[in-house]
Amino acid sequence: MPLHIAYGDPAALRARCETATVRTTLKNETVYESGAVVPAGQWRPMTAADVRSLTAPRRPLDSTLVEIVRPPFQAGLPLEDLPRALGDPDAVYLGQALAKPDMVTTTDNYEDGRLIGLHLDNWDKLRCSDRHTGRRRIALNLGPGTRYIVLGALDVQTVCRAVHGTGHEHRYPHTNDFRAYVAAGHPIRVVRIRLAPGEGYIAPTEYLLHDGSTQDQDLPSAAAFWLGRFPRGLLTSLV
Repeated sequence: MPLHIAYGDPAALRARCETATVRTTLKNETVYESGAVVPAGQWRPMTAADVRSLTAPRRPLDSTLVEIVRPPFQAGLPLEDLPRALGDPDAVYLGQALAKPDMVTTTDNYEDGRLIGLHLDNWDKLRCSDRHTGRRRIALNLGPGTRYIVLGALDVQTVCRAVHGTGHEHRYPHTNDFRAYVAAGHPIRVVRIRLAPGEGYIAPTEYLLHDGSTQDQDLPSAAAFWLGRFPRGLLTSLV
């Protein structure tokens, strides 16, 4: 299934989102890993057709849905305690990440410091055929600046089918599958969603290409992350 975002007000979704295509990085872009996938060109406003393409079916799988929310965090409370109010007692706190201002993508490889670009998480280590059943990630923008979540519109199962063909469902997907897909000339549309301090998202980051971004922002932004099985609609949607 492609990227689906839960929303009630199309105008509110359009006001918060922009879309672009992607490219692979060049050899002289040494800040990135070789062949990393990054947004390409200018971001453009969402159209009504873009919104329709992101609209979830009548009965979507909670595990594949993206929600734009305000996590119930109060200053001074331990971040580890937030999942207790979110319907999954087994949810885990993954920690925080700080992004400098004006970063097109924010995640680096801890071994060498190079940026990995848009990528796929692998906490659950699921085969391709089971990726739609994985846990979703909650993120909260701790500020002080605004940040984005950038999401690919193609799911991992579609990409692996195109790259590997017969037997793809038994493979364990990797970010390199998306890199190979883009390098072969196949298009992937991405959507970036603006998140002010105190706002966040719930997203299937083991199912969709993604990364954070502070592009065109003047302030750094820290984010906190949790992983769990969170029911759809548990938190009030910002759109």
